[in-house]
Amino acid sequence: MHLDPLAILTAFGLIFLAELPDKTMFASLAMGTRMRPLYVWFGTSTAFVVHVALAVGAGSLIGLLPDWIVQLISALLFALGAFMLLRGGDDDGEDEAGGRTVTGFWPVYSTAFMAVFISEWGDLTQITTANLAATDGTWSTAIGAAAALMSVSALALVAGRFIAKRVPLKTVQRIGGLCMAALAIWSLTEIFVG
Repeated sequence: MHLDPLAILTAFGLIFLAELPDKTMFASLAMGTRMRPLYVWFGTSTAFVVHVALAVGAGSLIGLLPDWIVQLISALLFALGAFMLLRGGDDDGEDEAGGRTVTGFWPVYSTAFMAVFISEWGDLTQITTANLAATDGTWSTAIGAAAALMSVSALALVAGRFIAKRVPLKTVQRIGGLCMAALAIWSLTEIFVG
């Protein structure tokens, strides 16, 4: 197993920026206001690890294709990610867990797990993780992506109100979108420059 620190940092940075304005961050924040934050974090983190494993597995299969096809797929996926971030989402931070108070480890854990597990299917971060795994290696991508997702969940639970009031999420979306657009262009150039 070879770990590439640059690939870990790349995955962490991209996934972190992509997840900040995502609905699951707001779901974590909302659940953390009515449920024990540590239990919520365990539930969301477990769901994120499952999604990262699935995305890395898909990316590994893409990685078996010829290099130029992988680069083309990468460029298209990064371009899609850039488009999704730059067009701006209208996530209003709706509560994913419903209006009731949940107590106890297993009810909180399962509520948080299901909220994230269901809402992350086909999400931008899952697509980006698969894309990175195809080009940057599975273990490095998995570690970086999982750490980023778990960090955003923890950040939402600890400092979510501060972020929502002080840092415009549109700005975070634009930075993430521009990074993905740059990676799409870079991936396309790799096809021709080799």
